[in-house]
Amino acid sequence: MHRRYSSVLFDLDGTLLDTAPDLAYALNRVRAEEGLDALPCEHVRPQVSNGARALVLLGFGGDERHPRFEVRRQRLLAVYRDNLCRETRLFAGMELVLSTIEGSGRRWGVVTNKPGWLTEPLLDALGLFDRAACVVSGDTVTRRKPHPDPLLHAAQLAATAPADCVYVGDARCDAEAARAAGMGMLAAAFGYIDATEDPARWGADAVIVSPTQILEWIET
Repeated sequence: MHRRYSSVLFDLDGTLLDTAPDLAYALNRVRAEEGLDALPCEHVRPQVSNGARALVLLGFGGDERHPRFEVRRQRLLAVYRDNLCRETRLFAGMELVLSTIEGSGRRWGVVTNKPGWLTEPLLDALGLFDRAACVVSGDTVTRRKPHPDPLLHAAQLAATAPADCVYVGDARCDAEAARAAGMGMLAAAFGYIDATEDPARWGADAVIVSPTQILEWIET
């Protein structure tokens, strides 16, 4: 039997929002500046939830000791900042999920490792920032996921006990953070999951293949 939750917390990239097209665009802009061909979005997509560092390694190879690694990372972030919302959208079905949560008197929020200077403008551009009960970015508290602190801070902001929250995410670190925070966890198989990962092994309460399955876990 499903546990009924009063607040739903979402990871951002690959869970709440399909940001891969715009991050792929930013990476390919940086590649083009160095005379390299564009990578297909589907090639970039599985690494998006791993952040800018992973994207630079994907786009240019090598490792973080490369003399141009940090230059490329900063350039990627700058291009992305200027193109935050070219194609980014809620995943199909997610607007129904959010409106159903809101209509039932429950709350939803965002907990992401993305820095606030990218998270907040993006949510605002999509009309979501003011709807969220809480937004916790990668620099809101000292420790990021997989540490539970960001999730616990979000629960406090949403005035919800951690045990009454379910966290939805598409990465192993999301499951680790949720378990450590004492929250429910739904693994978003529709997100940006590398082929080497098996979300069924993350210890989540369930693996969901579409956003609307979240509604099975709240009282509507």
